[in-house]
Formats: sequence, C-alpha cells, structure tokens
Amino acid sequence: QSETTPFHPRSPYAASKVAAHWYTVNYREAYGIFACNGILFNHESPRRGENFVTRKITRAVGRIKIGLQSKLFLGNLQASRDWGFAGDYVEAMWLMLQQEKADDYVVATEDSHT
Repeated sequence: QSETTPFHPRSPYAASKVAAHWYTVNYREAYGIFACNGILFNHESPRRGENFVTRKITRAVGRIKIGLQSKLFLGNLQASRDWGFAGDYVEAMWLMLQQEKADDYVVATEDSHT
C-alpha cells in the first residue's frame, strides 16, 4: 500500500474515513490549509478496548489463569494484519505536522502478523 493506492471501502465506517480523507485534500488544495491525512494501519497500546483481538486474547489468558474461563475463541486465525505501537504512530503524526508542505502519509510497519 502507498499514498496513491485507490481506496475500496467495504463498510459505512470505511466510507466515512474515505470521505474525511477527500475533504482534507479538497480544503488543502482549494484554500491552502495546512492539513495532512494520516493513513494509519492497525496500532496497539495498553489502552486498547476489550472488543479488539489483542485485548480479547490478554483478557482471556487472565480469566483462564484464575479459572473463570476454560477456552479462548477467536475468528479467522489466518488473517494477517500490520500491527504497530500506538506511541510510534503518535510520533509519526507529529512528524507529519512538522513538514514544510502538507501531504498524505501512510503509517505502517510493513510487517504483517497472524
């Protein structure tokens, strides 16, 4: 993926992200506003919500250890995702805003994991 990869949204959430992207580009180009788009791949932190896979796993491990749960159920184990650390992504977003010229940036690790 790159900054020029065409968008292909498959959900209302994804479509709203694409709309926001193009609003930003439009205002940047039409009005000279310094506005950057960060196209961020998955990123994790200890504050991640419990409905996300990494927290589902860590929560289940804890519950299994203390006897409140006996199994961990997950979806597609073959799914591959690019996961980065949220702190690194925050730094990348800050660096975007330090550039002379506003632009769009993909933030990713370039390393997928299952």
